[in-house]
Amino acid sequence: MTLISRRNNTKAIDLHTHSTKSDGTCTPAQLVEIALKKDLAAFALTDHDNVDGIQEAVDAARGTGLEVVPGIELSTEYEGKDIHIVGLLFDYTNPDFGREIKEFADQRDARNQTMCDRLSADGYPVCYSELKRAYPDANITRAHFGQFLYEKGIVSSVTEAFDRLIGDDCPYFIPRKKITPQKAVEFLLSFNGLPILAHPLQYAFGKDRLRGLIAQLKECGLAGIEAFYSKHSASETESIIGLAREYDLLLSGGSDFHGDHKPGLEMGTGYGDLYVPGELLELMKQAVRKRS
Repeated sequence: MTLISRRNNTKAIDLHTHSTKSDGTCTPAQLVEIALKKDLAAFALTDHDNVDGIQEAVDAARGTGLEVVPGIELSTEYEGKDIHIVGLLFDYTNPDFGREIKEFADQRDARNQTMCDRLSADGYPVCYSELKRAYPDANITRAHFGQFLYEKGIVSSVTEAFDRLIGDDCPYFIPRKKITPQKAVEFLLSFNGLPILAHPLQYAFGKDRLRGLIAQLKECGLAGIEAFYSKHSASETESIIGLAREYDLLLSGGSDFHGDHKPGLEMGTGYGDLYVPGELLELMKQAVRKRS
């Protein structure tokens, strides 16, 4: 299998984006506007642990020819590492899906309250109710903490907030309870979704450890892997394509667009040379139909 090139003459897609419903800076409707300007055939809204923005995006895209793919990015834990599983093409309107996803949001909410309490106790005035008022439509993440601390003048930049206060090894970071990636895969399959291992090279695993993770997830139904990603070089993309072939996985890809929270990273094109061919989405749909 060789690297898919633009010579295939298929429109690009983007199957990994975030909105203000999690830690992006663009609303779902604004993402639709950007996707249309970029002439994308489709994009997936994959907000963290929630599907609150999908209907807004679907409504905004109606009649434009742009396809909005239902998506989500689930945070899981594997051997002490934060592993992300992207889900695509599930039934986001199913009330059972919404109820189960709410448990993820509730866990994040409890973690956020405790972080605010600890910051405030040590002289950093971060009131959780004020934080939520500042970002009323979002599931609060550490990106919101960082922006809030910066806007309050507590730190000189969002980067400083992460480096000194809320980063992984900092005194006010509290990891929340997470499910295993295996459970995330099984959960998505139960709603006829496609579970995708997101940005596999971002976990800094060695080859053997990454293969071990993929093998375990494949056993419980992993459907695909994100080969095309903003931070992947051509050789890294080829490497992940090789793993997809080895484990019989579908290829996926996306920019991981967050708006202003990731300066220089554009929807659809990443840092300039990302190209995710539309034919990948068609292969995914075929897999869902076959399984159904």
